[in-house]
Amino acid sequence: MLPHRDADLYGKKKLFTLDSTKVSTSRSTMLGKNSLLLALQMTLLGTVFGGNVLIWPMEGSHWLNIKIILGKLIEKHHNVTVLVASGALFISPINESSWKSEVYKVPFGKEKIEGVIRNFVLTWLENMPSPATLWQFYSEMTKVIHEFHQVSQAMCDGVLTNLKLMEKLQKGKFDILISDPVFPCGDLVALKLGIPFVYSLRFSPASTVEKHCGKVPYPPSYVPAVLSELTDKMSFSDRIRNFVSYHLQDYMFNTLWSPWDSYYSKILGRPTTLCETMGKAEMWLIRTYWDFEFPRPYLPNFEFVGGLHCKPAKPLPEEMEKFVQSSGDHGIVVFSLGSMVKNLTDEKSNVIAAALAQIPQKVLWRYKGKKPATLGPNTKTYDWIPQNDLLGHPKTKAFITHGGTNGIYEAIYHGIPMVGVPMFADQPDNIAHMKAKGAAVEVNFNKMTTADLLNALKTVINDPSYKENAMRLSRIHHDQPVKPLDRAVFWIEFVMRHKGAKHLRPAAHDLTWYQYHSLDVIGFLLACVATVVFIVAKSCLFCCRKFGKTGKKQKRA
Repeated sequence: MLPHRDADLYGKKKLFTLDSTKVSTSRSTMLGKNSLLLALQMTLLGTVFGGNVLIWPMEGSHWLNIKIILGKLIEKHHNVTVLVASGALFISPINESSWKSEVYKVPFGKEKIEGVIRNFVLTWLENMPSPATLWQFYSEMTKVIHEFHQVSQAMCDGVLTNLKLMEKLQKGKFDILISDPVFPCGDLVALKLGIPFVYSLRFSPASTVEKHCGKVPYPPSYVPAVLSELTDKMSFSDRIRNFVSYHLQDYMFNTLWSPWDSYYSKILGRPTTLCETMGKAEMWLIRTYWDFEFPRPYLPNFEFVGGLHCKPAKPLPEEMEKFVQSSGDHGIVVFSLGSMVKNLTDEKSNVIAAALAQIPQKVLWRYKGKKPATLGPNTKTYDWIPQNDLLGHPKTKAFITHGGTNGIYEAIYHGIPMVGVPMFADQPDNIAHMKAKGAAVEVNFNKMTTADLLNALKTVINDPSYKENAMRLSRIHHDQPVKPLDRAVFWIEFVMRHKGAKHLRPAAHDLTWYQYHSLDVIGFLLACVATVVFIVAKSCLFCCRKFGKTGKKQKRA
C-alpha cells in the first residue's frame, strides 16, 4: 500500500499551488508520516517473514538444491538451522549469523556414507536394469537399500532419541521444517516439534511415494513410470512394460520400506505408517518442470521448481578462458560425470579420451583419475570445473553428461545439446526424456566404444536440430511468470505465514484404498443391478409358472 499512497500524495502536489511555508510544512509532515509508515512496515515484515527454518538435508547433489533454497531464505532474513550428522559426507557444519548447523552424533564416520554411495553406484552399474534382468537388479539392490536404511535409522535415532537436542529444538520455536524425503524422519522431527513440513524431492522409483503418500494420480496408460526409460508415447508392449513397472515398484516399496512403519509408530506413540506420515506434508516441491516432464495430472500442493539452482554464467578463470578462446570457431565441449564419479578404469578412460582426441573442439573434462594414455592435446582434465559458467559460455557446443538432474537443467537453462552417458538412479530416465525432446543422444556406458562416443558427439554438434531443440527447451524454461527459486521460497513462506496449506490437501488422504478406487461404490451398484436382475428374473419365472398353470387348467376344462 505504501507505493500507492506515495503516488497519490505526489499527484496532489501537482493539482494545488501552495506558498513555500505550507509546502515546507506539508513536506515535513509527509516525510514524517512516510517514515513512520515505513518503520511500521519494516517491523511487520520482520515479524511475518523473519521466521525460523529447520532443514533435514540429504547427501550428494540433493544437498546442492537445499543449499540454494537455504541461501535464498537467508537473503530474505530468515534464521536457518541445518541438522547435520557427525558422519556427514557433503554437508559441512557452518555457523553464521543466520545459518546455523546443529551437529548430532551418529555411530559412523564419513567413510560409511561414502561406502553406501559407492556400493549403490557399483551395484547399479553391474546390474543395469532391463526387462530381462529386472528381478535380478532388485534382488541385488535390496542389499544396498537395507544398508541405506541402517544408516538412515542411525541418523533418525541421533536426533529423535536425543532428548537434550529435541528440547533445544523445541526452544528454537521453528516455523517450518524443510526435508528431503529420501532420508526418512524429517517428517517425524516436524511432528514431534509440532510444526508444518515441506518436501523437496526429485522423484521416487515409479513415483511410488508421490502416488501412494502424496495421492497424485499416475495413469499407467500414458504416464511413464520413473526408471522405466519410457516416454508418454507408448506402444502396446510399452504399456505392458509400464504397467508391470508400476506394480513391481509398488511391491518393492511395500517390501523394503515397511519396516519403517513400526519405527514411525514407536516414535509417535500410536499406530501409523511411513506413507501416512509423509502424506501430512503441506507442500511437495518437485525439482522438475514442463521443459523436462511429459504432461500429466498433478495436485495443487505439488509445485514444480526444476532448475531452481540455475543462474547466468559468470566469467571463467583467466587460464581457463584462454584455453576456451583457443578453440576458435570450433568451440568447446564440456564433460562431467558428476560429483559421485571421481575416476574410471584405465580401459574406460582411454576409450573416452580417444574419442575426444578426434574432434576439432577443445574439451574441458572434469576428471580426477589417472591421465589416460590416449588423451589428446585438445583435451584438458580438471579436478573441478565451473560447470554452469562453461555451459553458459558462447563457445560451448555440447555437454557430455551422466544425466544428473542438476546438470541437465543447467544445459536446458543455457540451451546446450547433450550426449548422455547415464549410469545409475534417475540418469537413464533423464536422458530418455531429453532424447524424446530431441535435445540429446545416448551412449551406453558399459558397452561404449570410441566410435560410439565420437559419432554421438558429431551428431549433436553437426546436426542443427539438436541445438534448436535445446534452445526451444531453454525458452520454455525462461518463459515463466515467477522464477523456480522464487516460487519455491514463496510456498515455503506461504506455509510459514498460514501455519500450513491444508486447503490444498486433497480429501484422498482421508479415504481408504477401496474408497479411493470407488470399489465400495462399484460393489454397491453391482449388488443393486444383481438384485434388480434377480427380482426381474424371479418375477418372470413366477409369471411363466402362473400362466403355465392357468393354460393347463384351461386345456383340461
